[in-house]
Amino acid sequence: MNKAPVKVLIADDHAIFRMGLKDVLRLEKSIDVKGEADNGQTLIALAKKVEPDIVLMDIIMPEMNGIEATQILRKEIPGAKIIGLTMYDEEHLLMDMLEAGALGYLLKNTNRKELMEAIDSVLQHRPYFCKEITEKLTRVITQTTNKPFDKVPPSVFSDREKEIMQLICNEFTTKEIAHQLKLSNRTVDGHRLRIMDKIGAKSIAGIITYAISTGIYNIRKNNRAK
Repeated sequence: MNKAPVKVLIADDHAIFRMGLKDVLRLEKSIDVKGEADNGQTLIALAKKVEPDIVLMDIIMPEMNGIEATQILRKEIPGAKIIGLTMYDEEHLLMDMLEAGALGYLLKNTNRKELMEAIDSVLQHRPYFCKEITEKLTRVITQTTNKPFDKVPPSVFSDREKEIMQLICNEFTTKEIAHQLKLSNRTVDGHRLRIMDKIGAKSIAGIITYAISTGIYNIRKNNRAK
């Protein structure tokens, strides 16, 4: 039995960029581009009709930016997975986009292979950040003086919870974590929910941000190990 195509929406205020993305995605039989928007408000209205699986979200748009649109989508259409699209000089918006609920992050000069890797990853609830973004994310988190999870010390977590956080940062799915740790999927999901509750996170991106900012996960060390 064939799977239904992945429904994708594109949000970007540059028509030529949207056209390029559509041309790339239409080469994939598993993808169905259901529409496009040039601002956040138009995107929200379209998403309510389409209920997309994936939204490729520009951050800086008129009328409503990608951060605000992401916050609304996560509440009203929680099944939609959001991949932020950014330029090199927008690293100051990284944290805001992740905290809003984006599960992936790509530079706008990405290629077809990486774009599909990101879509496949977030469809499995696995965060995806391109190499340049992981480096920027580390720098932003270590330099900011207003870290969102400073009030939650790492000591409140068990060794098992820290281990699960590290695996989440390494883009493991619940099933893969369960297999590696010899646990049931339900047990892993329970640990993940308790972790999110302890730090007040609303998404896996929150876990990743916490793990990096507190040193539980060393993104540079793990990138070298891959």
